[in-house]
Amino acid sequence: MLRRVREVRRAGEWDAAAAIDRIVLDSADRHRRRVVLTAERGTRFLVDWPQPIMLKDGDGLLLDDGAIVQVMGEAEPLLEIGAATPLELVRLAWHLGNRHTDVQVSGDRLRIRRDHVLKDMAAGFGATVTAVEAAFDPEPSATHEQRYSHGV
Repeated sequence: MLRRVREVRRAGEWDAAAAIDRIVLDSADRHRRRVVLTAERGTRFLVDWPQPIMLKDGDGLLLDDGAIVQVMGEAEPLLEIGAATPLELVRLAWHLGNRHTDVQVSGDRLRIRRDHVLKDMAAGFGATVTAVEAAFDPEPSATHEQRYSHGV
């Protein structure tokens, strides 16, 4: 019988040492409504929500039998953007949002998918732009409600 995900435990709100398995997914594959997944050690399970949710790096998927599978963000090619002042960073965030670009806020920096046009734009505003490989957890858009706990 196929296990089902009962709810999502947010990163930092559960003991990762308790995970029986882990699944590594890029940011697009972590935004799902319904899919059967197989984790690294062979744990197969069904994700089945009423609407798509965004899983984050470090979240735990609580299965119907009480086991937890850890969600890991796959490293993706990103640009990390920094600015000299918080106001300049807010301006950069506004310009990126105005272009409907997925953005992750990471401390005092912004992360976006690699894009040479956006790289040149940010550099033109005086930002520091560094290529990185990291898990990408963009902010959810205003049109998508982010949910973490569901009954199945």
